[in-house]
Amino acid sequence: MAVNRVPILKRCRSLGIEPMYLGYDKKSRRNLTRSGRKPSEYALQLREKQKAKFIYGVLEKPFRNYYDKADRMKGMTGENLMVMLESRLDNVLFRMAFARTRREARQIVGHKHVLVNGKSVNIPSYLVKAGDVIEIREKSKSLQRYKDILEVTGGRAIPAWLDVDQENLKGEIKNLPTREEIDVPVNEMLIVELYSK
Repeated sequence: MAVNRVPILKRCRSLGIEPMYLGYDKKSRRNLTRSGRKPSEYALQLREKQKAKFIYGVLEKPFRNYYDKADRMKGMTGENLMVMLESRLDNVLFRMAFARTRREARQIVGHKHVLVNGKSVNIPSYLVKAGDVIEIREKSKSLQRYKDILEVTGGRAIPAWLDVDQENLKGEIKNLPTREEIDVPVNEMLIVELYSK
């Protein structure tokens, strides 16, 4: 299995993203000075794609598959792509504040701590649908890990498209998010331009 081992803050700095979008409250103290050259159109498009891949923790091949699927769907390809990335199970856990970061959410799913509609799911890329009920399984609810997580993520704003009961570590997808509800600093139109060349 491919694992991304790039230091988080270093990658955030190179892509120009705030670490808070990934669930980290650290700040990089180094200043990144860019050369005076204006980036080419291709460089800007590639950077947006790298940002989206990095934020959601998706590698190139699955990302390309998401794009192809979004392209076949009705509506705007870019918006479809962002909604699809946002409705991944690991991201939904992160949004529900049941994990500090998306990487941690991915691990929680991989360790079979998550039930979707009462069934155990251990695939982080599982796409949730409106009406799905997601919860941490009964055996795992008493673990100290979740008490620690809720302590850290307690103040995090929960998106309007989710209905979350943090006491019982349970939540429901009210509806799939619209592009306006996704607060990720990615210009998806540039990704569409890049792939449609």
